[in-house]
Amino acid sequence: MLSPAVRVLIVEDEVKLATVIRKGLREEGLLADVAIKGEDALWMADATPYDAIVLDVMLPGIDGFETCSRLRAGGLRTPILMLTARDAVDDRIAGLDTGADDYLAKPFDFGELLARLRALARRGPTERSPVLRVGDLEFDPASHRVRRGESEISLRTKELQLLEVFMRHPGEVLSRYQLLEGAWDMGYEHKSNVIDVYVRYLREKVDRPFGLETIETVRGVGYRLKAP
Repeated sequence: MLSPAVRVLIVEDEVKLATVIRKGLREEGLLADVAIKGEDALWMADATPYDAIVLDVMLPGIDGFETCSRLRAGGLRTPILMLTARDAVDDRIAGLDTGADDYLAKPFDFGELLARLRALARRGPTERSPVLRVGDLEFDPASHRVRRGESEISLRTKELQLLEVFMRHPGEVLSRYQLLEGAWDMGYEHKSNVIDVYVRYLREKVDRPFGLETIETVRGVGYRLKAP
């Protein structure tokens, strides 16, 4: 199974296929968002740190080749898997030449798609720090290990994902919406009080046993992880 922290962007204009892929990835514990146009993929990939992108070639507006080329030109280094019904050698070459990392032709086996994503996601976005540190709090996204000083802390998947959002933005006030978008995916119900519940869980594990209050409530706005 892929790491639960992996977030994938599916760029596919066939809504039924995109829904099937997203459902399958979610069942594997991944976070998955969908864009149906290349133009949407450009701003979504810029706004969210995806671990891998599944990019169809035949898209309305700018096609997958142009989308891939623009993403790379903009400095994006996230692994990209090109997905298309066109399996001619020239198309595979074109996809790789525009910056794609792998190529899978339709129809495909979901197990193969998952295996290829597993290989790509292991590379991870190169700009991400291998280990996050805020004061004496340390989180290794690769191994999912959390430590406070010399003490190791056991967290569940969603607690890890929420902590990662906080630790990538130390000292910043984050709204509940921002935390939802970072630790869940775009299909989640934004009216839920799930953030308050999981912030309480985090405090019980990373703060209170150590006599600390590093996760602050900013009334009327959201939460902040205090920077040292």
